[in-house]
Amino acid sequence: MGGEETRSHGPAGLDVPTAVGPAGLDDPTAVGPTSDGQTAVGPAGLDDPTAVGSTSDGQTAVGPAGLDDPTAVGSTSDGQTGPALRLRGLGVSFAGSPRPASADVDLDLMPGRVLALVGESGSGKSVTAMGALGLLPPTATVSGSALLARGEADATELVGAPRRVLDDVRGRLVGTVFQEPTTALDPLETIASQVGEAIRAHEGRLRRRDLGPRVLDLLARVGLGEGEDLARIARSYPHQLSGGQLQRACIALAMACGPRVLIADEPTTALDVTVQAGILDLLRELTLTGVAVMLITHDMGVVADVADDVAVMHDGRIVERGEVREVFHHPRHPYTRRLLAAVPRLDSLRQENPFEAVARESAPRDEGVDNVVEVTGLNVVYRNGRRRVHAVRDVSLTIAPGEVLGLVGESGSGKSTIAGTLTGLVPVTSGSVRVGGVEVAGARRRDLLPARRSTGVVYQNPASSLNPRRTVGSSIAEPLVVHGGVSAAVRRQRVAELLDAVHLPATMAERYPHEMSGGQRQRVAIARALALDPRLVIADEPTSALDVSVQAVILDLLRGLQRELGFACLFVSHDLAVVDSVASRTLVLSQGRVVEQGVTEQVLARPQEDYTRRLVAAVPVPDPDVQAVRRQRRRAA
Repeated sequence: MGGEETRSHGPAGLDVPTAVGPAGLDDPTAVGPTSDGQTAVGPAGLDDPTAVGSTSDGQTAVGPAGLDDPTAVGSTSDGQTGPALRLRGLGVSFAGSPRPASADVDLDLMPGRVLALVGESGSGKSVTAMGALGLLPPTATVSGSALLARGEADATELVGAPRRVLDDVRGRLVGTVFQEPTTALDPLETIASQVGEAIRAHEGRLRRRDLGPRVLDLLARVGLGEGEDLARIARSYPHQLSGGQLQRACIALAMACGPRVLIADEPTTALDVTVQAGILDLLRELTLTGVAVMLITHDMGVVADVADDVAVMHDGRIVERGEVREVFHHPRHPYTRRLLAAVPRLDSLRQENPFEAVARESAPRDEGVDNVVEVTGLNVVYRNGRRRVHAVRDVSLTIAPGEVLGLVGESGSGKSTIAGTLTGLVPVTSGSVRVGGVEVAGARRRDLLPARRSTGVVYQNPASSLNPRRTVGSSIAEPLVVHGGVSAAVRRQRVAELLDAVHLPATMAERYPHEMSGGQRQRVAIARALALDPRLVIADEPTSALDVSVQAVILDLLRGLQRELGFACLFVSHDLAVVDSVASRTLVLSQGRVVEQGVTEQVLARPQEDYTRRLVAAVPVPDPDVQAVRRQRRRAA
């Protein structure tokens, strides 16, 4: 989402934004009666190409009102079903912005098919979808047409529709799944209460004995368990569930009233590959019931796995569209080719002999050089009253100077906990943690200073890790201030050097984080991590929130800086393709334990453990034909 959200998101209950609506008969988007008494979108008359009127067989059609219109909504003469949602000339602009956020968007969402709307952050994907549903703030102006089929002979124009019409459509005929389930769900209400509320909003008050079983059935259909486990999840609050469970609950919420259209806005961005695979399977299963799905994403691997059709957006416009295999195998637009080229791929899945790479890449380690990191028998236990959670169990690892160690596993496997022990932010229950020769476990704050000075950290989300009230220059210089001994003039010079190292102009030092793109903010975070010339850099999911093209640039930057400066790196990620591209060795975690470790190419090409095999099998490959085979094998396993 990135650039779109800052311009598009507003509460679902906002008044309908300023739109090009019924302004009169001469208005090309006017809503007025046609000659046959039907409502038309466009100049009121049968000749309007966007009119909604009766065809010769009594059906409602979109386009010239007659049997020959191939885009009719409802049954045509040959019995084919038309689009569930049809966008024509849809555009969104915001007050004070010189350029529209999107323009001239034409899309057809067909029943039983998945349309993937892809592009980088700021390309206009989310504002287009939210604009069609009237979910943008009052500063937005929406133009064009969004025609929703309500039945065999009925359709509703959403652009410029009154609030009562949109309230009836949203949730009942069109369901929406947002990117971040923790913000989409009410933290003070149980899952069952929120799904039940969606049903009551459109179907009136139902008796509890009727509503309860229906809610449980919805939760079961999205794979949230059965029996007592299902009842427990229904009673749970959002903070008591995992990310994958929350996203499934959001899908149940969106499907509560059996909508004809589902808009899924980056529904798998923050999820592990195995959880992501389950969510994509669920979306695909929904199409078997005739639901039309719009999948908004920047992940081309996800598109290859689940989409039937693809529309590529760039600078607010559709630059390419087509059937998924045609777009992937024969991309016509240069932007589409760049997107596909930027996708990180598991090299181990496409090499004829992956072990050739092992012999070529893994140079012998110099036993005479001390390791930057040495962890032995690490255990971390969290206590909550009488409850004990064993987050990390007997983990041992080393990182040599200049080495990149990939740490992979699902959410909750202990990756970030281990990273936290290296900085002293997570207390060690037992075991030894040495960073730069300093024993971190049990050390006093003063004794930790040398280890912290030699360690830089790049966090997952730069928007939250950078202080919004500090300029970029101030944030980069903060480590120099904290550890003291540097004059203001030297700090300014160092900030300029670091900005240059991450390929940003020195003028960026005076900007604030909100004035930069996601990729630029992550570059600033990397510059701050390198401020003290650290021996160790901990990169905790540094690219998971970025578009594929921006992600590729950041990974290239990290690799180049690591080769130039020679720091050791702990690279934490759930994206195996990213780890494959940067790490020389990989350690796989599951439930706090090390299940497999070794040279990256060997671990990912010839995994010895079932858990690692499942992780590798769940990684979507940006090739629809290859991915279809992999999906079948994964399901059969």
